[in-house]
Amino acid sequence: MDDRLRQLWDFDDLEASEQRFREQLAREDSDAGRAEVLTQIARIHGLRGDFDAGDDVLGEATLLAGASGAARARIDLERGRLRRSGGDRESALPLFESAFAIALEAEQDYVAADAAHMAALAADGSGFVAWTERGIALAEEREDASYWLGPLLNNIGWEYYEAGEYTHALGAFERALQARRREPEKEAAVEIARYAVGKTLRALGRPNEAIPHLEQAVAWSERANEPDGWFHEELAEEYAAVGRLDEAREQAGRAIPLLEQADPSFVEDEARRVRLAALA
Repeated sequence: MDDRLRQLWDFDDLEASEQRFREQLAREDSDAGRAEVLTQIARIHGLRGDFDAGDDVLGEATLLAGASGAARARIDLERGRLRRSGGDRESALPLFESAFAIALEAEQDYVAADAAHMAALAADGSGFVAWTERGIALAEEREDASYWLGPLLNNIGWEYYEAGEYTHALGAFERALQARRREPEKEAAVEIARYAVGKTLRALGRPNEAIPHLEQAVAWSERANEPDGWFHEELAEEYAAVGRLDEAREQAGRAIPLLEQADPSFVEDEARRVRLAALA
């Protein structure tokens, strides 16, 4: 198992997650184990925006951790997350760097890759790329860190995309899609990866190659009853790019109300709204 505590998480239900962690806390047979579980409870506080409560729980964990590298790495990782979520990226980065080093030494590869992922998010520019690449290398080399390959490749893919480096972005997104397919039960993650590949193919002037990716993503969203405005918007753009205007209108018409409901950036981006309305 890549991380013994990962299976207790449901990020869509923090109450249930906290209940499971408190039950696990009672089952732990060592102070170091209890310290590890407390770090996850601290993370739940952070996700609720209660950073002081999270810090208090990490204080408890620190008293229990002793010399345990696994516990100390998690403490630094979660303290860093609290700092970053609270808006203090400058203080967060050294904590993520420390968590990475401690986790590697303790052979906690999943936690190390998570720390590299968070260090990248706390860094700027070249630091983002360097830490992401460090995490990718670890995820490719160590089985226990392999979960992180898809998220890290996705992150660096969007970094390249936003910089206009579409060829590099496509390579990252195609690798991310391959990684996501290793966990086919996580269908939404697979389809989001497929969307990224399609969007980048269109940016490279290859809309005919992009269309099958978005058609599959849209078909999945309909089967799963999870309508996705971004999927419909991208497919509309691809159909328009190859002159399939009736199909573009249909997809744009479906995209607009979904995006108005789910995407604040769409509401705020007049040029994007006008473009999609013109397709519809």
